Amino acid sequence: MGRQKEEETASRGRKRIVLVEDDEDLAFTLVYNLKRDGRYEVERFAGGLVALEDLTLRPPDLVILDLNLPDVDGLTICRELRKNEATRRIPIVMLTARAEERDKLLGFELGADDYVTKPFSVRELVARIGAHLRRTGPDGGSDDVYDDGQLRVDRSRHLVETGGRAVHLTKKEFDLLWLLIRSAGRVVSRETILSRLWDYAADVETRTVDVHIRSLRKKIGDEIIETVVGVGYRFSR
Repeated sequence: MGRQKEEETASRGRKRIVLVEDDEDLAFTLVYNLKRDGRYEVERFAGGLVALEDLTLRPPDLVILDLNLPDVDGLTICRELRKNEATRRIPIVMLTARAEERDKLLGFELGADDYVTKPFSVRELVARIGAHLRRTGPDGGSDDVYDDGQLRVDRSRHLVETGGRAVHLTKKEFDLLWLLIRSAGRVVSRETILSRLWDYAADVETRTVDVHIRSLRKKIGDEIIETVVGVGYRFSR
């Protein structure tokens, strides 16, 4: 009985991850490695519809979502999760064999926080998951607000408005925008953005940053973020 209570206590301290993946071998590998890490409880679904029902009833701390599912496209699941107030801020990591930039852009526009193409390094994926989860809790100074009369960013409420119109950003896009705002007009390199927001460094493609910048510009306007060629990006207000 004492051991059972210890296990329940340990379980309460772990983050709950839901894996939506129909490939049995890949699912086994991911579940095994995530559980071995010791910080996570992992639940796996092979189908998208049953996963979507469970996700809305019991929102987890993070979702790993395959795009090519047998019953419903993963992009549809992502879209539905972002519509639901209970699940709209949950980090979503997409897994897919679709490696073209247009597919990545679509994934980010629908609300994905990360996009991992197959085949991939399991160790890198676990590192990415850890980075996302470290940024989901409350932090100091979360009541900061930026407002220049045109663009308003409320960090504590995770709200963005431009011209009085609400704009939905993924958590990654929001964190990127806030980093640029807090840099007070200084240029922020791609490498710095990767290090600060993804927690992994030079071996990851800096193209990841460019894709997020492009998605962010489509939502809040091209003129807000300036590209400094060969260096990085700067908030231009």
